[in-house]
Amino acid sequence: MRTSKTLPPGSARLFSDSLPSAPPPGVHIANIDGASRGNPGPASYAVVIRDASGRVVLELAKKLGRETNNVAEYYALLAALDYAANHGIAALRIRSDSELLVRQMQGRYKVKSPDLKPLHERASKLARQLGYFAIEHVRREQNRDADALANVALDGGQVSTAEVGSLGPEPDRKPREMRARRVRARFAKGVLVPSEPLDLPEDSEVLLDLRISPQE
Repeated sequence: MRTSKTLPPGSARLFSDSLPSAPPPGVHIANIDGASRGNPGPASYAVVIRDASGRVVLELAKKLGRETNNVAEYYALLAALDYAANHGIAALRIRSDSELLVRQMQGRYKVKSPDLKPLHERASKLARQLGYFAIEHVRREQNRDADALANVALDGGQVSTAEVGSLGPEPDRKPREMRARRVRARFAKGVLVPSEPLDLPEDSEVLLDLRISPQE
């Protein structure tokens, strides 16, 4: 199995906004998201990891029990870190739309919640075992893939797909990449009819995150 360039374990540290020298080659990017309906309420988390060339190597989404969105966010972070540790990824950049999670991992916010402290400690330990680790806050629209998967899991679906071998798709196989798009549709006579042309390739796989509008 090919891995990213090996760096001494423990050489990573938790970064503030200003990162040190340029990252090493082979950095994987992980978009993570946690969701909770009710906060606390039914919760889920999702992770989408891409290799240095931008190919998706992991799509993971799981439903949790009754949790807060902050706990769900940490579960997503831990899932990304666990995957990196188990697949020889030495350089990882996390992207999350949770400012609390990011600032706590950067050491800028204190971790006061007793529910978050053990999760933060475990995440910090795993992060320090990487050769390179960075975490950054992004806007929700820059985190659409992970957000969409978290909602799929919250609605009862489980998603777990990973490329194996070289941590990338086989040469003759196109990588599977999700792109979020909002389309209105009307349900009539047992059929969901989009209100606009979708222009999708034949046999495209579509994940539905349904939001039902009240009847007038």
